[in-house]
Amino acid sequence: MAPGLKRKTDEEAGRAAGYQLGWDHGYWYGLCEEAIGRIPQVNQVWPVHAMFVQTGKGFPYSPIDDAVRETLASLVQRLTVVNATQPVAELALTDRPDVVIVLDGLQFDVGQIAALKSNGIRTAIWLTDDPYYMDITTSIVPHYDTVFTLERNSVDFYKQLGCQNVHYLPFCFHPGQYRPANPDRSSRKEITFIGSAYLNRVSYFNELTPYLAGKDTLISGIWWDRLSKYDMLRSKIKLNHWMGPAETALTYNASQIVINMHRAHDDALYNSNRIGLTAVSPNPRTFEIAACAVLQVCDTRDDLASFFKPGVEIVTYSSPSELVEKMEYYLKHEDERKQIALRGMYRAFRDHTYANRLSAMLSILFPITPPSLPILNRPAEQNARLG
Repeated sequence: MAPGLKRKTDEEAGRAAGYQLGWDHGYWYGLCEEAIGRIPQVNQVWPVHAMFVQTGKGFPYSPIDDAVRETLASLVQRLTVVNATQPVAELALTDRPDVVIVLDGLQFDVGQIAALKSNGIRTAIWLTDDPYYMDITTSIVPHYDTVFTLERNSVDFYKQLGCQNVHYLPFCFHPGQYRPANPDRSSRKEITFIGSAYLNRVSYFNELTPYLAGKDTLISGIWWDRLSKYDMLRSKIKLNHWMGPAETALTYNASQIVINMHRAHDDALYNSNRIGLTAVSPNPRTFEIAACAVLQVCDTRDDLASFFKPGVEIVTYSSPSELVEKMEYYLKHEDERKQIALRGMYRAFRDHTYANRLSAMLSILFPITPPSLPILNRPAEQNARLG
């Protein structure tokens, strides 16, 4: 064959392969969006005025602040937004909201809560980091009328402290931050992990290093130079790199498999949990990864199956060897991998959004079923923002 003919044949083959790859990715993205479009949306609006106290702590809490703020704005008739550094009690006494909802609250002066309660204003807190800072939260929660925690094991503990109204409200994801996408081919990886190198994770990844070194892997986060064989993975690690939601979501979407590994409840170096309360509930990443329609391989937690069905909507592991075995299997079985990812995404969008969780919160705070008000018809001036 003449050189010119062979070059033309190679170009045609490459063009055909690129077209097929683009078609496959576009079809997958369309399949995901079609599935999401079939899920009924939360459309109730509570005829109340809520004041939301953001953490004001900056990243990584700012995306949570944003998600709660944006979602609450669609669920209540009037929303006033402040942050923990402002004179919240003074502002609330002027504006008289039906409830003041505090997110996290670890750096919020409980004296302001006392001032609100003494003036007849209801208060609620949603704790975002249980059980890792129980030494701090145990002195905070008794001041609030209603306590919401993302950790199931915290509920009975707080009730034993004398808190009358404690509810399990696990975390979730915000569709405005995490959802299917179609990233550039150049950014795609086989295996991804995003997160800090806590000591329990370092122990795991020390055993995973030889396997991950032979894969198209990405690890992003702080402290990963602690690995005993760091040099084997150096080229695959974005060391001390913090990702916001947009970059994180794109990175998940570009991955065939994303590892999820919870931090340990008994990490004395980083936790403030001297009582040793164990953790059984899933972390926010569980929902964020699922929302991006990528196969999630997650360490087992006792309450995980309440949110995603193992082997059907999520894949679980309980040892480094099992993790390697399952990743290797699903890298070789694309159809199975995609079906689990698609089912996990559907479950996340159906059951585990901020709209789901905050609707549950409002139903507890205001148990009379509200009328369904058309969100788009609410006067814009009813949503005030301070700060």
